[in-house]
Amino acid sequence: MRELSRDHVKAMEERKVLQSFLAESQKGLPPRRMRDSHIEVLLPLGSQPELREKYLTVQNTIRFGRILEDLDSLGVLICYMHTRIHEAKMSPLSIVTALVDKIDMQKMSLSPEQDIKFSGHVSWVGKTSMEVKMQMFQLHGNEFCPVLDATFVMVARDSENKGPAFVNPLIPESPEEEELFRQGELNKGRRVAFSAKSLLKMAPSAEERSTIHEMFLHTLDPKTVSFQSRVLPPNAVWMEDSKLKSLEVCHPQERNIFNRIFGGFLMRKAYELGWATACNFGGSRPFVVAVDDIMFQKPVDVGSLLFLSSQVCFTQDNYIQVRVHSEVASLESKEHMTTNVFHFTFMSEKEVPLVFPRTYGESMLYLDGKRHFSSMSVPVNLRKD
Repeated sequence: MRELSRDHVKAMEERKVLQSFLAESQKGLPPRRMRDSHIEVLLPLGSQPELREKYLTVQNTIRFGRILEDLDSLGVLICYMHTRIHEAKMSPLSIVTALVDKIDMQKMSLSPEQDIKFSGHVSWVGKTSMEVKMQMFQLHGNEFCPVLDATFVMVARDSENKGPAFVNPLIPESPEEEELFRQGELNKGRRVAFSAKSLLKMAPSAEERSTIHEMFLHTLDPKTVSFQSRVLPPNAVWMEDSKLKSLEVCHPQERNIFNRIFGGFLMRKAYELGWATACNFGGSRPFVVAVDDIMFQKPVDVGSLLFLSSQVCFTQDNYIQVRVHSEVASLESKEHMTTNVFHFTFMSEKEVPLVFPRTYGESMLYLDGKRHFSSMSVPVNLRKD
């Protein structure tokens, strides 16, 4: 059984009192501007060696998994700025990460010896959800240069995290802000359309079916010409041979006040396994290019066993598309439940093998990976310096 510490029980009791600050409708909340939630945060890696150690990789670059944790925390803080109530000592809302819509990199590797600056603000608002735009810059010479763009979707829950809660409406003040807000609406529509066409709901398109059939024909043994005899083409790998797995015990150290595991921690663990998978598959150091469509389907309780399964599902030239599936099982029950699916795009230092599905299920994973890769703008000018 999961047990709450005395401090957590006290915190939960305090949050019950905050229910009276919750609005009964969005109309009862004052509108906010984008600048009201704007935040800039400095990560002083250049001047604090003890902090630098936490972010350092063995290749003397920055651990991207740590950056994912920071972006998740910053996104939550930005939303609390947008929804703050001056009369309340603490917010009556519980802000949780619903979705990582997109993270695009503009630089292949980051120096651990130069300061980093994060900035962001709320860019779109629904009734209970908020889109947050964030950027990351690194000091280069005397100026901060952009290295990353991120879009997160956060949702507001009541003070006890039992149901949805309304958030302040957002008022754009300039043509640029109106465009950001419009883009938020388009992003929402795109996500709905992408979900509706999910291969878990609809059959592949005619073009996708043709792609899978051609791949199948390329694996037929020319000596037997039999549907049962399969061989790999040159410079190719079966999808089933590209897997890595890991297990995490969810300790209280990584929990929030609701005894749930932080989303940033889950993203870091999934990314590190995905990076190892791309490294093992490509035979050289991979660089993250994009992260997209991370949906937080179910919360992860403290004490859960977190199973992570990573697999290369699509490759092209020196790009590797990796899918990481996350599921949990309680200590009392052996029943597994999916909590997250993560999609990472990596760029290898050299051209990588093609990956071939062997079963129908793997063929669907291949097409899903291809869809995610195709939705990404391939960064032909991705900087290494």
